[in-house]
Amino acid sequence: MHYAYPVTLEPDAEVGGFVVRFDDVPAVHTQGDDLDHALEQAEDALVVALSLYVDAGEPLPKPGPARGRPLVAVPARVAAKLALYEACRAEGLTKTALARRLAIPETEARRLLDLDHPTKMDRLERILRAFGLDLVVTTRRRAA
Repeated sequence: MHYAYPVTLEPDAEVGGFVVRFDDVPAVHTQGDDLDHALEQAEDALVVALSLYVDAGEPLPKPGPARGRPLVAVPARVAAKLALYEACRAEGLTKTALARRLAIPETEARRLLDLDHPTKMDRLERILRAFGLDLVVTTRRRAA
């Protein structure tokens, strides 16, 4: 599972800067004053949009091929939480069932799936292992 989505960047003739669209996550539109700012805004907007899927209990959109377009990835902690969310969906686990499985309070299980909550990475890694998943981090050069 990866959470790096291709973006289309278009110059904004009216106000300047760039407009950003995610074809795979149609609800995401944002813009920035320059290319770097547009990509920063795109990351934030992507996390917000994916959190709406999680909150609604909906399947996450799958990233399509880049085809030469820049990729915008969610932060590593968010990617780990999204992987946990998808593992829970695959097994049909509710937040209550996740809490029982991990022997934690339900409020803690809810925080594990809250993309804004700052859960520690080592904790997420251990929990993902309990689902038979390894957390693998890769790096790549940012779009220039």
